[in-house]
Amino acid sequence: MSREIPYKIYLEENEMPKQWYNVRADMKKKPEPLLNPATGKPMTAEELGVVFCDELVQQELDDTTPYIDIPQEIRDFYKMYRPSPLVRAYCLEKKLDTPAKIYYKFEGNNTSGSHKLNSAIAQAYYAKKQGLKGVTTETGAGQWGTALSMACAYLDLDCKVFMVKVSYEQKPFRREVMRTYGASVTPSPSTTTEVGRRILEAHPGTTGSLGCAISEAVEVATGSEGYRYVLGSVLNQVMLHQSVIGLESKTAMDKYGIKPDMIIGCAGGGSNLGGLIAPFMGEMLRGEAEYKFIAVEPASCPSFTRGKYLYDYCDTGMICPLAKMYTLGSGFIPSASHAGGLRFHGMSSTLSELYDQGLMEARAVEQTDVFAAAEEFARVEGILPAPESSHAIKVAMDEAIKCKETGEEKTILFGLTGTGYFDMTAYQKFNDGEMSDYIPTDEEIAAGLAGVPKIPGIQ
Repeated sequence: MSREIPYKIYLEENEMPKQWYNVRADMKKKPEPLLNPATGKPMTAEELGVVFCDELVQQELDDTTPYIDIPQEIRDFYKMYRPSPLVRAYCLEKKLDTPAKIYYKFEGNNTSGSHKLNSAIAQAYYAKKQGLKGVTTETGAGQWGTALSMACAYLDLDCKVFMVKVSYEQKPFRREVMRTYGASVTPSPSTTTEVGRRILEAHPGTTGSLGCAISEAVEVATGSEGYRYVLGSVLNQVMLHQSVIGLESKTAMDKYGIKPDMIIGCAGGGSNLGGLIAPFMGEMLRGEAEYKFIAVEPASCPSFTRGKYLYDYCDTGMICPLAKMYTLGSGFIPSASHAGGLRFHGMSSTLSELYDQGLMEARAVEQTDVFAAAEEFARVEGILPAPESSHAIKVAMDEAIKCKETGEEKTILFGLTGTGYFDMTAYQKFNDGEMSDYIPTDEEIAAGLAGVPKIPGIQ
């Protein structure tokens, strides 16, 4: 029986998830394994353990265990900011004059300003448990680096962050939050690593990409005793940790008898989208329910909508394992005019496989439309959204307007992954009419894909 639905739905502390959900366990056709670029064979736990923490390697490779216990220490940390609210967007519904019911899961209610803290604390916890000195990572817009610096400060771990150069320059305050929490922050590509110097030589004046920053972070981790590399998106282990978003959302909706017709999330590497849709996708994979899933990506970095489903390097320096994913090529670097995150050249292997099976759809949107939707949302809902989240807002609003045109009363759930208070340079450009839309040409996409490796017997 449904109950009267409040503006914000909060779970009780005892209703928070005690386990992460591994959607791969319910996939009949699993994501393809990571490959060793030297041998073309699946990466072993021993090989991955050189780069990642041991327990995270086990999570990365496990595609059969549906539920994995969340350690008590991590659950205690979660209590500082979880459960996060599920909000009924009554004001937005009224503004759009739509019969649709719109809900959003708000993940910006912590100092990092985003959902990234859900996995940052987990990865830092396993590094500490292993007795490591510290971790290295990359960050694009800065949300992941901020979250990881917070988690490392809490656990007394060293944190070295390589930040995409264009974001390092556009978002100095995000950088300073990381430094406040004790992290070192280096603009990438840099002259401090061999791979960074190589990238700068090949691309003088480049503003960087996540692929560049990943290469530098991995080089430092593998070359420093007592360090491992951690990643804020793309990998299976990150999707697993982020499932708390979807699990909380589903528990809250079930509590009030709500069933979403469609679930929408922004997509860069796939962490928040994968986490949001996980338990709902699990239901669909098991034949228990039907949903429409929409991944929203920037038109300037359209991995799903214009990429190819191939094995590719996860980094520009070509030193990481190969992943089968929708990719634009590891050498593809998004335009510096792109103001949000979502800058990775590829997409999660798990989401790529689900997309390839036709279980979800994808849309690419231009950034001026995204910021227009962000400002409309901010003015009626009272939250200044991150540019990444605003991709989902744009499509959620589009779908709500369709409902107005057709008279359908659909229920929409989208992920509001974080706040935009460190993105004011981008908002300023939009308000001053200086923001432009950039869509890569077919030739630029082809050039990126030209660098995809040839693997004998595979591709």
